[in-house]
Amino acid sequence: MAPDAPRRPYDSSRRQNAARHNRAAMVAACRELLFAEGYRACTVRAVAERAGVSPETVYKVFGGKTGLVKALWDTTLAGDDEPLAMSERPQLKLVRQTGDVPAKLRLYAQFVRGVHERLAPLFALLTEAGGEVAEVLAVSERERLTGVTAFVGHLADAGVLRPGSDTARLADACWALTGPQLFTLLTADRGWDADAYESWLADMLTTVLTSP
Repeated sequence: MAPDAPRRPYDSSRRQNAARHNRAAMVAACRELLFAEGYRACTVRAVAERAGVSPETVYKVFGGKTGLVKALWDTTLAGDDEPLAMSERPQLKLVRQTGDVPAKLRLYAQFVRGVHERLAPLFALLTEAGGEVAEVLAVSERERLTGVTAFVGHLADAGVLRPGSDTARLADACWALTGPQLFTLLTADRGWDADAYESWLADMLTTVLTSP
């Protein structure tokens, strides 16, 4: 009897790549349906049909429509679907590594501008969708506050903030200044272009965070 052939090590890369491809297809289908037909038409079944997967797959990966919309938000926020925390992305790492304070704050304002330019259409659509997506927006704002608080903490550690500053209050002020609502008010409602918004934000951050 011939000896058994040695078993090949299990290669999970193909399955992982397929899972990532399906996930990206479902998020893309969600985006297409949201902007083409509106929030209510963007059902799990419709997303599954457009993405070429089963509704069960959508539920398994995202838990349902709310989780799918949150995944779309996060992907739009980051600009890609790489599994990398925002704080570890090159643009924010450059902010932390920059020693010159005005340059640091300009880079941060540039980062915020880019985020809002990507998110603005989705933010406008979801704010009109009603209470069903309120928790998605609420969670996103809590996550944004966490990120802004970390940035203010970094400025405190670097000795950038004025002496005796209340870092929690400064984080709240920075969170308010960098929010999607204010970006929308100034650009969509008041007609500012993105360059004007970025310059204004950099000036405001400098005044609020560093002025005596």
